[in-house]
Amino acid sequence: MFTGLVEDVGAVTRADRRGNALVIAVRPARIAIAELVVGESICHDGACLTVTEIERDHYTVLAGAETLARTTLGGARVGSKLNLERALRVGDRLGGHWVTGHVDGTGTIRARRDLGSNLVLDIEAARELLKLVVEKGSIAVAGVSLTVNAVTAETFSVALVPHTVAHTTLGELAPGARCNLETDVLAKHVARLMEAR
Repeated sequence: MFTGLVEDVGAVTRADRRGNALVIAVRPARIAIAELVVGESICHDGACLTVTEIERDHYTVLAGAETLARTTLGGARVGSKLNLERALRVGDRLGGHWVTGHVDGTGTIRARRDLGSNLVLDIEAARELLKLVVEKGSIAVAGVSLTVNAVTAETFSVALVPHTVAHTTLGELAPGARCNLETDVLAKHVARLMEAR
């Protein structure tokens, strides 16, 4: 379980295909390698992956076929930047929202515009995802907990404060770029219960 409050932006130092999976080595900028343990979960651009190896200046994770099919991680290359967050510990403050690290699908940046001190992103998403997105609700975009400003039939918009732009990869997303999306877990459960009725 995560909060969507990004701790670090790491750099991919290796991305090797292994059958239908991708082995990714990540060098964090601020997270101390010495604090990591093999087997722990780290959210990478919104996708929860398990640490499999730890080296002096990087750690390794494996993204399986399902993860590659649902996320942008299949496009990871040496030098790619990833938003990183370690799993929530019992007793931590929950400043964002409940993020599982189980990406629902991807969205595409349709527009970006300045609105005073905020950067607003309009993101196109599949209708199946948009039906779970509500105005003033929460959504994780590339692992970042954000509040939905507005929803249309094809897009939703979010506003990024300067801190988010400076400390995540979202400020670098240009129109046409894809991003991982995780809708609110509560919305998913309610929708499933309604379908079952």
